[in-house]
Amino acid sequence: MRVLYVWDADYPWDVRTEKICLALTQAGHDVVIAARNRNGSPRREVLPEGIVERLPAFRFPAGSWLSFPAFFNPIWLRHLRRVALRYRVDVILVRDVPLAPAALLASRGQWPVVLDMAENYPAMMADIWTDGRAKLLDLLVRNPKIVAAVERRTLPHAAHIITVVEESSDRVVRLGVPEERVSVVSNTPPVNSVVALGTRTPDEPLRIVYLGLMEEHRGVGELLVAAHELETAGIDFVLDMVGDGRDYADIRRRATDLGLAAPRIVFHGRLPHRDAIAVLRRGHVGVVPHHARESWNTTIPNKLFDYMAAGLAVVSSDAAPAARVIGETGAGLLFRSGDASDLSAKLRQMLNCETWDRHRKSGQKAVLSRYNWEFDTRVLLDVVSRIAPT
Repeated sequence: MRVLYVWDADYPWDVRTEKICLALTQAGHDVVIAARNRNGSPRREVLPEGIVERLPAFRFPAGSWLSFPAFFNPIWLRHLRRVALRYRVDVILVRDVPLAPAALLASRGQWPVVLDMAENYPAMMADIWTDGRAKLLDLLVRNPKIVAAVERRTLPHAAHIITVVEESSDRVVRLGVPEERVSVVSNTPPVNSVVALGTRTPDEPLRIVYLGLMEEHRGVGELLVAAHELETAGIDFVLDMVGDGRDYADIRRRATDLGLAAPRIVFHGRLPHRDAIAVLRRGHVGVVPHHARESWNTTIPNKLFDYMAAGLAVVSSDAAPAARVIGETGAGLLFRSGDASDLSAKLRQMLNCETWDRHRKSGQKAVLSRYNWEFDTRVLLDVVSRIAPT
């Protein structure tokens, strides 16, 4: 089978895109990845997970806007149609809402289109406005009402919808998609990412890790306040902050204002995936502080499962999907979304080595038994086999 995967940014790299495409390739399918090209990469590149076919690199002022993943961008439409015909694809998988209309138009009913809904995109756009980060151009390209309207019009025409969590599937069904056309392929790690557990003594610093984008709606500000409370209480800890994002500079300034500095807090910035996982494996507790808004109540972050596989106990906000998984597995503790003092209190509970050890073992057990990429790969391959024309 020949599969076209549509990714709306430069590639490499994206963890979900690589995992899905590599799973398809290893199952014997031919995969082509259509991607943006702001970095001036070669138009065509062969990678283990598939052949990358990139847009032209527009090397003039504001040229990158020509390749912006807008719903009906004619440059994307032409590229997708050309690549699909050249490689004689059988199925198109398109990542998230922005390029779903372009993929459907490029298909012209010739190939089934599967929407890989990794995010609740309208809610994610709403977060930009709630956080006060919207700009004038966002009235058109990131307007939550427009995005929601496009999503509603797009969903009925997709042959199948892949979501990352049950709560997202429930939302799609409420929007009118039949249950049999919705499947969950979550952002889980492979079984071989589960590491042997180390030890920890009560007198060593508690190593706390945050992995992900530095953005307000992800609750990073509350994590800094919680860390300040721990320091004020005389608790010995190290906070590793891995990632960047649009609020990165503001978050670093806030840490300074709170008196948090190295070696108490370490800002690693964005790291290659392998290096980021290495930081996790040195840690004791992984934090998921995301605000329990609609966006995080209908999606689940990769970091939750990465923490569990790496042998970290988890402290998470009570956003619905993460709360459900932690409640089912016993992988950690929950705090009230937006409540830095409650987060601080839950982190203090992890100072107890028996509590910490119980939760981290439960998390790893859950990854080995259910929340692993091998399980989700089976769902993915089943969807593609059922959707592809015979």
